[in-house]
Amino acid sequence: MIFTRTSIPDVVIIDPKVHGDARGYFVETFRADKLEEFLGFKIPFCQDNESKSSHGVLRGLHYQLPPFAQTKLVRVMEGEVLDVAVDIREGSPTFGRHVTVRLSGENKRQLLIPRGFAHGFVVLSETCTFAYKVDNYYSPECDRGVAFNDPALNIDWIVEYEKLQLSAKDITQPLLTNADLFKYDVNLYV
Repeated sequence: MIFTRTSIPDVVIIDPKVHGDARGYFVETFRADKLEEFLGFKIPFCQDNESKSSHGVLRGLHYQLPPFAQTKLVRVMEGEVLDVAVDIREGSPTFGRHVTVRLSGENKRQLLIPRGFAHGFVVLSETCTFAYKVDNYYSPECDRGVAFNDPALNIDWIVEYEKLQLSAKDITQPLLTNADLFKYDVNLYV
């Protein structure tokens, strides 16, 4: 596995090694020991989630507040998305900035998004199966979000606005200036 820090160093791209031949391929999608070696500590992932979506579906920007804040390790099993992580840690040198990465079933690329970041994705392919690991359980009381179209974030979702498909919840998320945020001294991963 190759670990690469993004323009926001706390967000990490993971490129697993794919072993392919005429029969197909094999890939290790998660290695706790390799991740721990790279980060210097262990992340206690406890739940796996999966979603299926069609072209133009935009999910996000989501996060959970403490004590149920979550680190996410995301990947695409089939299809392609533009994945987005936004730094929502007040006082961070990268506060309000975002990272975008194309994840696909073909490139097998993954993104590690620590606590203190809002996360979302938009489906670029006809359909997409999206999977992620989290290190804390879902809590409706701690569930929060930021508006996907906040002008201050200036995210280019690639898909034309008229073709986006959003949930009622995601259409009404607050702007970053009105959202419940993290403090920069938050322990990012655990």
